[in-house]
Order: sequence, then structure tokens, then C-alpha cells
Amino acid sequence: MLILALDTALEACSVALHDMARDMTLARAGRVMERGHAEALIPMVEGVIADSGLNISDIGIFAVTVGPGSFTGLRVGLAAARGFGLATGRPVLGISTLSTLAAPLLAQDDTIPVAAAIDARHGNVYLQMIGPSGRILVGARAMAAKDAARAVAIGPVRLVGSGAALLMDAWPPGERPPVEVYQEVTPDPVWLARLASVADPARSEPRPLYLREADAKPQTAGRIARR
Repeated sequence: MLILALDTALEACSVALHDMARDMTLARAGRVMERGHAEALIPMVEGVIADSGLNISDIGIFAVTVGPGSFTGLRVGLAAARGFGLATGRPVLGISTLSTLAAPLLAQDDTIPVAAAIDARHGNVYLQMIGPSGRILVGARAMAAKDAARAVAIGPVRLVGSGAALLMDAWPPGERPPVEVYQEVTPDPVWLARLASVADPARSEPRPLYLREADAKPQTAGRIARR
């Protein structure tokens, strides 16, 4: 089974074509960027497919990160994945950005919980904490960094994501510090593909996971009342 994984949720645009039967990545590409995902994604997909020597019709599943993340970035990845799915008649699966960040650490050792945190700006983070056997210890949510630090400082824990430094800065005095703090701040599309290969399609719809409202809101002060 071939899976094309797309990630545009955060400060990167990444694509991987992974063969799950052999657990082999056939081609991948990625670029760090805060903006410009829409312009970069399709050429990146075309390059990955060309490098693999295959055609888009050979792909069995399209996987995409659904958030939390940038509102604009998420829409870019989701629109592309849905378009590919419609064009080929193949399923499209949506996977949480936080789960994708935590996945490689849990695969390495699932005896120590992993707290994945994404910087949500203004002293807040998007947080999820996953324990042994994939048990959710703290469900995905947006919260103040100081509250998130208290929520995960309940024993041995590993931190990953762009919000890890914020948790460290807010770590409760006297509590045991994290076992490790990993520097990865964007999801690995290969792990996105691996998660999609075992995901339940009924619970993995390609819909955005927004944990808070957008910062930009329409102006309403001058709106004329309707009758």
C-alpha cells in the first residue's frame, strides 16, 4: 500500500511517498516556511511522484495533518489532499498534528509519556499527552503554557514540539524536570503515513482540527442591522 502524506500545518511544507508493505520511503521533500505553502505544495508533490518513478494513480491513500496549526496552512494541505482523493477515487485520511509529532518518540519507547506541544502564541500552547500503549493522558486542547506545564509535570515525561520551550519556562518549581526535550517542531510526513496506515477511516476524516478561534475576526462595529 502506497501512502502519499502531506503536511502544511506548521512552519514547513513536507511530502512523503511511503510504501507500507516494505516500510520504505520511496521519495520525500520538505522545506521550512512560514508562508507560501499553497505555491510550494503541488510542485513538491509532483517532484516526489516523479522521483519515485510512479504515477498518482498508484497511490492507495492520501494522508494529511488536520491540526492544530496555522489556519491558512491547514486549508492548503486539506484542499490538496481532498482534491487528489476526488481525482483518483482513493481515500483521504486526516491525522492530528500533535499525534504525528509524538509518534516517533512513542515508537522508540512507549513506557515514558510524551507531551506534544505547539506554540499557539501569546503564552499559550496546543497540548496533547500520550502515555503507554497510546493511552491519552491529556486530550488535545489549547491552554496557557503555565497550565499545560502543571498538567504534564506529574511524573517522567518527554516533551516535543515548538511549545516545549514554553513548557520548560513555565515548569512548576520543585517538580521533576522532563526526561528529555526534543527539538523537532514540525511533523515528519513518514510518520504521518505510518499513522494513516493503521488509522480508522471512520474516525480520521480530513477535516480541520481547530482548538481555538482564528486571531483575525471580521469587523462588526459598523455593521448595519438587518430587518
